[in-house]
Formats: sequence, structure tokens, C-alpha cells
Amino acid sequence: MGITAYVDLTNKTYKLTESPEEVLHDFIGSRGYAAKILYDNVGPEIEPLSSDNFLIFSPGPLSGTQWPSSARYTVTAKSPLTGVYGYANSSGHFGPEMRKAGYDAVVFTGKSDHITVVLIEDDKIEFVDGESYWGMKTSEVETLLRDKYPGSKVASIGPAGENLVRVASVINDYGRAAGRCGLGAVMGSKNLKAVVVKASGKVPINPEFKEIALKFMNQVKVHPGSAGLREWGTALLMDPKNAVGDQPTRNHKQVQFEGNLAVNGKALKKYFKKNMACFACPIRCSRLSVVEDGDFACETEGPEYETMNALGPLVGNNNLESIIYGNLLCNDYGMDTISTGVIISFAMECKEKGLLDDEEFTLDWGNAKEIIEMITRIAYRRGIGNLLAEGVKRAAEKIGGGAEDLAMHVKGMELPRQEPRVVKAFGLAHAVANRGADHLYALPTIDLAGHVEVAKKYFNDIFPEIMDISTEKHKARMINFTEAYNAISDAVGVCKFSTTENYCVYPEDVSSGLTALGYKYTPDELLKAGERIINLERMYNVRMGLDRRADQLPKRFLKEAVTVYKMVAGDNFTLERTEPIKKDLVVHLDKMLDDYYRLRGWDNNGVPTEEKLRELGLEDLIKDLPK
Repeated sequence: MGITAYVDLTNKTYKLTESPEEVLHDFIGSRGYAAKILYDNVGPEIEPLSSDNFLIFSPGPLSGTQWPSSARYTVTAKSPLTGVYGYANSSGHFGPEMRKAGYDAVVFTGKSDHITVVLIEDDKIEFVDGESYWGMKTSEVETLLRDKYPGSKVASIGPAGENLVRVASVINDYGRAAGRCGLGAVMGSKNLKAVVVKASGKVPINPEFKEIALKFMNQVKVHPGSAGLREWGTALLMDPKNAVGDQPTRNHKQVQFEGNLAVNGKALKKYFKKNMACFACPIRCSRLSVVEDGDFACETEGPEYETMNALGPLVGNNNLESIIYGNLLCNDYGMDTISTGVIISFAMECKEKGLLDDEEFTLDWGNAKEIIEMITRIAYRRGIGNLLAEGVKRAAEKIGGGAEDLAMHVKGMELPRQEPRVVKAFGLAHAVANRGADHLYALPTIDLAGHVEVAKKYFNDIFPEIMDISTEKHKARMINFTEAYNAISDAVGVCKFSTTENYCVYPEDVSSGLTALGYKYTPDELLKAGERIINLERMYNVRMGLDRRADQLPKRFLKEAVTVYKMVAGDNFTLERTEPIKKDLVVHLDKMLDDYYRLRGWDNNGVPTEEKLRELGLEDLIKDLPK
């Protein structure tokens, strides 16, 4: 077991405590451990941007080891975007460095009276004046701090976090983002510009663990799914998603993009420079992209699929160079690319519907230069950017006149880049995720990615029916399992490309690694720990007054039917719609919610029962159930 640091920014003091062994066993680490800390210390009365909010950085027990793709860490706080439980997950090398320094979590409390950089060197923590870094982009401050502290790793905020933009991110390793829930704004509210970590040691491992880790390292490396990601990155998803109607276009008014050939994986290859990898990752899915010249000349990591859609089809944009440049800007400003694209597409549809006008912007679909300029306006809260920096839920409430129906969010967080009317599992997953609209909370890819062997292993009694992406039947059962496995992946500190995206390793494989490392779990105990994390997070929101009414999708997905067409290449590098493949698709959410709650052991209002809480050893939360 490692150390938990409590860093008081107000008084510039810190306390190191031995991490509680029982809590770590029950909640594993990283996302799970941080959720427990947040639950116990940040109640309903605390405002997200107040000094009383906690900001928690937490690697997992496998982070920084030889386990494949063990590079993840979690940032947790009460979210300024949603007002409820929030976390963001990132990769790279920062999380492993924290783990090598001996930490299970570093908890920031209070608020500094001046701009501060916190330097962590093993068990020593120093408060460094950060005034000279304020206003800098994340890449600038990271370069300066790495030069000042050779061998260190840096996580920082940019102008978006400084300006308390509600979709601000925490950025590490230049292009790695703890992107969702607006936690960069929490960091900014504490006057904390950056966290620098420098470790002198390594995570202690034994020969048994090393042998098991190397076995699964090779297993992940040779997996066919890893090969595809290594070759194309997540840009490989652009074409198949467009073909099946899972390519949200123009604020989800359409589900296929006619300009997809200009912004797909093949098009991105033109800008490819080299593969890049996070710590201990045999997949090497990331890539350096370079635009040599023109208005959007730049060099940046990525972009990934979520960004390519958010700054491409979702806003009607087929200019790939602008998407690459927009990805760089969001990283430099410290801003979530997913939410940023949704916010811009919302503004464009509001303009189209006569609800929003601006003297500086046409707000026309696909205007690449305006899209880039709007990213900057949002980050600095200038002009229309000040309204949009609040996120679509708050912006829609201020605009009024039906704008709420155009705001694509759940619980206040903008939807990620899936189409719920076509891929029904993701529709349910977005609705019930405890941090708001979320593709990674459940990541139910078993049907969409065609994981036949996985389906037979876990759902043989309902195979092959469960593999139909457009049927709502059985999706609750799939999500009941994948949510638990994703909670495990986040809690141990490994990338989901090795677990629930491609199923290179299974829960029993992870439990064998943890057990060899000294954290003893059977596969069933590990899955139960994943379920325990989900219920703790749900109870955080229940304590805030959330219930079934919050587990809803925007009206568009429930009322506005879409048709998926066969797409064929036409003139000018565009795709044309021909005959329909599937017609009149909407989401029938209530039945899926009923099934999901029943399988979870919650009541029909989406609230855990006393019986379920006792079963999971969460008896102390019963007092927080609605009276």
C-alpha cells in the first residue's frame, strides 16, 4: 500500500498518510478510491468552484508497473459542469510517475491566495510561485517546468481553466487530457496552475507479477484489435461508424456525414508523422500529426475519433486540417474537445432556428475558420464565447425559446460522439452514466464491434440476439457487466483499449495480476468491487437529489426519428445517400431503464435499495437514501 497526500493550498501545508488498506481493497484505487474520498468529504452543500471542493489526482495499483497499458490516472472533484459527481481519466506518463513516487492519491484542498505550482518529489511537496506561468498555454508551461525540473512529469491547466470555463480540462504530456466534467476549472478556482511530479524510484514488483505482466503484455501486443489501432488510431472508426449511421452530424440532426471521405482515417494518414505510446503500452495507438503549411499549420498528437467527429461532422466541417488544428488549440487552452464541438454545433443550430445571432459570426455549418475562432472565444470567454463557456445546458437556459431541445447533454454534460437512436446500448449508457453523458462509463462495444467470443462467454443464453445494435432488448444486461469492468479498468489504472474496447484481457486476467502484486482478488470479488464503485458514485448523486428524472436523453433521440441510408461515393469526394437501410429509429428509453434498474438492484426510480447497499458493504450510505 502507498501514501495519500492531503495538500492544503490555503495554508501551504501537506500531510502524508498511509492509504487505508480496507478502503483500497473495497474500491481498488484510482477512480474508486477517489470516489470514496469525495463522498466522505464533499457534500451537497459544497459548490464546485468553492475552496471547499476537493481536487483528487489518483493513479491505480497497476499504474507505473509492467502491466500492459498501465498508464492511466483519474482526476476527481464535484463537477462545475454538472454540479454532481465528476471525474476525468487520462494517460501518458504523469500517472505512472505519481505511482512511482509512492502515491495512491494526492488530494488538493482549499485555495491558494496566489498562483501556485505544486512540486512533488517522492515524499516531499513544495509550493512554488506560479504567477509567471499564469496565462500560458499548457504546452508552454509544461515545457518550462520540464526544463526547470529535468525528468519530471507535468499536469497543468491553460487559459480555459484559468477563466473557469465549465468544460476546461487538465492536460499532461502535451496531448493527454483529463478532459471531461470541467475539472480544469476546479484547478483554476484553486489558483493551481500545474502539478509537477518527479520520482526517484519504481513501483515495487515481484518475479511472479513480472512473469504474469509480460505474458499479458505480449497478449495485448499481438491482439488483432491492437494492430488496427496501431495502424490507424481511433480514426479507423470514421468509416464503419458512418456506414451504420453512428456518425452524429450537425448536432445529431443527421446520423451520417456526406463529407466523411475527407475526414476519415485514410485522409488523416496524409498528415501522419510517427506513432506515439503511453507508458508501458504495446498498442501505440497515438500518432503525431503535422500540417505543413497554410492557415492551420501545426504539429500535434492525435486527433482521436471523438475529436474528429466533434470538430468535423458534428459541426458540418469537412476540413481535416482545421480539425487537427482545433485539436491542438483545445489541448493548449486546456479544453474538452468533445464538449467544445457539441457547444459549437448547438450554437450553429440555435442560429439556424433563429434563437441566436452574433455580429461577429455567421454560425454557418462547416465554416472552418469560424469554428477555430470560436474555440478561442470560448477559452477566453470573449463575446459569444462567454455564454458558450457555460456549457450547453446553462447556455440553453439563458437563450430560451426552445433552445433546451437543441442542447445535447445528460445531467449537464455534453454527449460524446455516438448516435443513441442507431446504437441502442450507447443510448442507455449515456443516460445512466453517473458523471453525465459518457461513452467510457459503460463502453458497451460488444455488439457494435462484433465481439462474438465475448458475447458467448458472458451472454451465451441470449446469443446471437444481443449482437443486434438496433434492438433495445438485453442492452441493460450488457451494460450491467461492462460498467463494472470499466470501473475496474479505471480503478486499477489501465487503458480500456486493452480491456472493454478489444477484450485483449478479461477480468480474471486482471485479478491474477493484482493478486500477484499483493492485492488479492478473485474474479468475482473484482467484479463486485466494480459494482461497489458504481453504487457509491450513484449514491453521491442520489444525495444531491438525482433520480430517474436525471437518467434521460435529449428529446431529439426520443421523438425525432432518423433513417440510415446506404452511402455511395459521388462527385467531388462526397458520399450520396441511396436506398434506406433502417428507417424510423428512435430510443425507447423507459423500458431499458426499467431493465437496468432491476438488474442493478435499484428501485424503479434509479435509487439503490437498502438491500443492495448492505450486499455491497455500503451500509453507512443507507442514511443518505431519500426519506
